[in-house]
Amino acid sequence: MSETYQRPTILKPGESYTFRRYFELRFNPADILQELGASLQRSPLTLPKISAIPAQFDLAGLQKRLEQAIVRVSLTSEAARREALVAPVLLEIANLTDASINIEYPIEVNQYLRGEIDYFLQSQHSLLIVEAKQADLTRGFTQLAVELLACDRWITSDDPILYGAVTTGDIWQFGSLNRASYLITQDTLLYRIPTDLVPIVCILAGILAPERMNIE
Repeated sequence: MSETYQRPTILKPGESYTFRRYFELRFNPADILQELGASLQRSPLTLPKISAIPAQFDLAGLQKRLEQAIVRVSLTSEAARREALVAPVLLEIANLTDASINIEYPIEVNQYLRGEIDYFLQSQHSLLIVEAKQADLTRGFTQLAVELLACDRWITSDDPILYGAVTTGDIWQFGSLNRASYLITQDTLLYRIPTDLVPIVCILAGILAPERMNIE
């Protein structure tokens, strides 16, 4: 009788894996997450969101700055997309929700869950943002999923759901981690800057500080 075949593991016991390394892995995201004890589903995600943007939020000004950046700035580098498109949105959201922004926030849970989160925002709740390297949303989401798993074991919070987003600057995709079931949900809807600026702002504010505002 032949021996039962056992697939070799993706994650090697003697090696260390940073968040950036998960972006570089070419394996199926579901297979990677399975080895970390989590599962993945892709479906429309019901996200917290505020019902209306408060009057004090300079939506028109932000929209104009983003439109100008898309026209004037060469967005071929990660640094350009970060400074021209991502940072302006997050700064305005931080002001609106009274959130702190941690840039390159370090986490080290174990050899498989370690590295730096591009942006980690904290208000009443928390939100992590991954800038998709090489403008690759697919592999960027794999990195986001692993970072959500790390945050689950790092932050002190009773929130049953943790939220994050991966962005190329002009495109945003959200994801969530159900902390009880260890289920990662990848939203099938993509949001674009500047066209979808209003829903992006409503979602970011709804995740971070719904207690400060009315939410849907």
